[in-house]
Amino acid sequence: MTDATAPTNRRLIIPALGGLYAALHDGVETLLRVVAGLALVTHGATKIVDPFGATEMVEGLGFYPGAFWSPLLSATEFFGGILVALGLLTRPAAFAATIVLSVTIWFHWITVGQGYSGAEKSILWAAIFLFFAIRGGNRHSIDARIGKQF
Repeated sequence: MTDATAPTNRRLIIPALGGLYAALHDGVETLLRVVAGLALVTHGATKIVDPFGATEMVEGLGFYPGAFWSPLLSATEFFGGILVALGLLTRPAAFAATIVLSVTIWFHWITVGQGYSGAEKSILWAAIFLFFAIRGGNRHSIDARIGKQF
């Protein structure tokens, strides 16, 4: 691997594990991308069936008109999750998901007043999607297969 972040470029306490880490590096990153994408799809699936059903929730967050923002939220979660899971247009899809999750952080932390404990899951998921927004899909993505990345 030529990647500067690859485990083989580090001094390990147990050097014998270096080969295992190197062998699993891309696979584990792919697993995280697929799991994160599919988790986002599950949140968007109920909204995609009735994208205007979430209108009140979106307006409750302060986004007006809800009839405009709700379908965008639904599409970002559902289709963006599919794109991230597949590794197709990974960066823009993950960036859009990061924005959505940043709004949920703000909502739980500030609007509802739950602080860190209420926003914790959103913070974790936003960090994961931010990772893929910056990193993109790896060699196990459709982006890599077609030889083009955003």
